[in-house]
Amino acid sequence: MPYIFKPDILHAISQKSIGLPYEVMFEALRSELEQKYPGHICPQIEWIINNAGGCMYAVSVLHASLNEYLLIFGTSIGTAGHTGRHFTEIYDFVIDGELWYFCEARPFERVVRKAGDRYYLGKFQSEGLCIKENAWVLEYARGPIPLMLPFGFADSLFSTLDLKSVFRALWIYGRSILKELFNKNA
Repeated sequence: MPYIFKPDILHAISQKSIGLPYEVMFEALRSELEQKYPGHICPQIEWIINNAGGCMYAVSVLHASLNEYLLIFGTSIGTAGHTGRHFTEIYDFVIDGELWYFCEARPFERVVRKAGDRYYLGKFQSEGLCIKENAWVLEYARGPIPLMLPFGFADSLFSTLDLKSVFRALWIYGRSILKELFNKNA
């Protein structure tokens, strides 16, 4: 299947919203994406609390299909954990704050990404992650997205027992997949 989104375009779009007040920033980002990719972006921001890889953060799904997702995530209080090791490629475009990473090969080196920066996590790679307070990211993943769901829901199902957030996320994801399957713009 061909991919809808292009990382270079997403990076350019994400940079346009940097520095705006949060609610304005998120809506400006969503609106710009909707103009560039008509029929493929959710019509509104819907926040969900998510726990994955030891991190707790807010997430809003902007697009979801079987082979791509696009979302905003972040936190006002900070969190840290594991990126997961996936069959997908992940691109993060920082729109506010800082994210810190370290990799297995060089765990003693911290890589810092700030607003305007781009981060790439390749297939089967994983890293330690620290999302500093007031950090927000546009994230794009491509590949077999359903294979990411166990990682995305394990903490909520087996640790925090936040079934409400799991069901909301599954509802939004399922609704988005159905929309894409019947999308005439695809």
